[in-house]
Amino acid sequence: MRASGTFDVVVFEQTELRATPDLATGLPVGVWTMEKTYAGELTGRSATLLTAAFDRPKGIGTYVAMESFEGSIGGRSGAFNFVHSAATTGTDRTDEFFTIVASSGTGELTGIRGVGGMTIDPDGTHNIWFDYELG
Repeated sequence: MRASGTFDVVVFEQTELRATPDLATGLPVGVWTMEKTYAGELTGRSATLLTAAFDRPKGIGTYVAMESFEGSIGGRSGAFNFVHSAATTGTDRTDEFFTIVASSGTGELTGIRGVGGMTIDPDGTHNIWFDYELG
């Protein structure tokens, strides 16, 4: 099954968490927390831990995120985790990885598994989709 929708970032805050030892690289590494709300065939909210090596002025870098979603997908309610990552050189989105974490589903989403993806429209709309199975 496929479900798609849009999301809005409600909170995006950098944390003070740093790797030990603190090693200097060409791109600074940081950790952020995010809160999102979802609309469409998936509705609800999520909490995200995001780690990135990113040059904000140039828009170049890579991120890895673990996201916990709570709401409904395809009319079924519950919660699950998914992980996603991607790279950018400033105008693209490459090397994307996006998968639902096995055994993370609750409620009517128990047993959910699958993959997904994200895009950002030129007007800034954030789109998300899941190809998933239940059971």
